[in-house]
Amino acid sequence: MFDLDHLQEIWVALTRNRLRTFLTAFGVFWGIFLLVILLGSGQGLENGVNQSFSGMATNSFFVWGQRTSKPFAGLPAGRQVEFLDEDTVELRRELTAARVIAPRLQLGGFRGGATVTRGTESSAFNVMGDMPEISTIQSLYVDRGRFLNRFDVEDKRKIAVLGTRSVEVLFPGGEDPLGATVDINGVAFQVVGTFRSRNTGDGAERDAETIFVPFTAFQQSFNAIGRVHWFAVTARPDVEATAVEEQALALLRARHKVSPEDRRGIGSFNLAEEFGKIQGLFTGIRLLMWIVGIGTLSAGAIGVSNILLIVVRERTKELGLRRAVGATPWKVMSQVIVEAVLLTAVAGLLGLMAGVGGLELVASQLPQSGDQRMFLNPGVELADALRAVAVLVVSGTIAGMLPARRAVAVNPVVALRSE
Repeated sequence: MFDLDHLQEIWVALTRNRLRTFLTAFGVFWGIFLLVILLGSGQGLENGVNQSFSGMATNSFFVWGQRTSKPFAGLPAGRQVEFLDEDTVELRRELTAARVIAPRLQLGGFRGGATVTRGTESSAFNVMGDMPEISTIQSLYVDRGRFLNRFDVEDKRKIAVLGTRSVEVLFPGGEDPLGATVDINGVAFQVVGTFRSRNTGDGAERDAETIFVPFTAFQQSFNAIGRVHWFAVTARPDVEATAVEEQALALLRARHKVSPEDRRGIGSFNLAEEFGKIQGLFTGIRLLMWIVGIGTLSAGAIGVSNILLIVVRERTKELGLRRAVGATPWKVMSQVIVEAVLLTAVAGLLGLMAGVGGLELVASQLPQSGDQRMFLNPGVELADALRAVAVLVVSGTIAGMLPARRAVAVNPVVALRSE
């Protein structure tokens, strides 16, 4: 089937009309090229989005108090739910499926700020009172000094860890902030570290303007003794975060006499659900790209099939002569099928290489650092490349079947008399 004479015959047949062969092959080339570019672009976008979750606990959720919308247990609607230290103790005791339960405090509320001063420099920043465990939930990288530790919490130390933007504003001359003192709403805190965010977009900007202080020092310094603004919770790896979230909400509703049907009294945000939605979205995108790419490739395969039908008609006398001298139907069919497979394989592999080369060129022009990369390392995985090759072989075989059957159906007597 693959002897030298057979391959030479195929080469002569395909080069007899070079323009026709080129245009046919280009359809296959473009189909696989488009498929590779689509898959690589989708992978680059997915990599960029996944980078924004890097370092974050994607099996986590957040819970905070709001105003009730329904009366319950003799209490009116419109009541503000406020969490307490006792809630932290109870959550840690009851939520055995939780790996981390971190109470949090924030000056100014969500997207609020506090006045932070250092010498003559002053600005408003987001000040968080946190436990050391928050570093396992939030996407942070400490680049100088250290982060909070349990001794800071136990001793109520007035220390601070600054985000990149707060460092730029409060230390404009490039001075080392470690050991310096900053005033937060008139209370002095010593800087022990700086951090940068692994987030992108708005999340990175918000983190850059954040200052972390120990949870207990925050309570003592800013009139928040015994209070908790919200909780960050991470489920154990073997437990669904949604199940732990439901347990936490039920426990907090019971403690603060919030109706089980009241969905406004206690707010929550499940990062695990959002991450799952994003992964599902990219699965759909990959499926759509395969459909579009295979559709384009199928159009090229149809072109191959049509051209080979013309070739079979042009070679009617030759095929009749082969049958007359004893060529088996499979011998005739195999020649046409191999022509189709070789044509699609060569054109497709060239398209595959061109697509990979194009993606590598794009990747080389992308910034290699920075927090705002939403398109990162576009490329095609080996499994996808192997699937593309399999699609090529199948397409070539299918494209050759109809012309091959037409060739076998040629009557040797009629073929020898044809002009």
